[in-house]
Amino acid sequence: MARFYANENFPLPAVVELRRLGHDVLTVQETGKANRAWPDEEVLSFAAADRRSLLTFNRRHFVRLHAIQPSHAGIIACAVDADVLRLAGRIHAAILPYDDLAGRLLRVNRPAG
Repeated sequence: MARFYANENFPLPAVVELRRLGHDVLTVQETGKANRAWPDEEVLSFAAADRRSLLTFNRRHFVRLHAIQPSHAGIIACAVDADVLRLAGRIHAAILPYDDLAGRLLRVNRPAG
């Protein structure tokens, strides 16, 4: 299963569900780096150094970073969804086709309707 680093605003219930699905998820809060106005470049570098794909709602900034800094362990750019269990399930389904997420940008959107 995947190794993830959950960005600061990523919901804990989604983290818990991803863990239940077998993924190794580390949160910004667990690293003691919460509430520090940490630059996105450093967040991505930290995740990459630990070989973790980044889970984020900050789509615009990390899509831009992917374009200029494609050497990372993966970016999962998610749309905000109040149904966090459904969000975790969509993330799980989105990564299943890949053996390795390194250098990949995956967008996980809310279902239409």
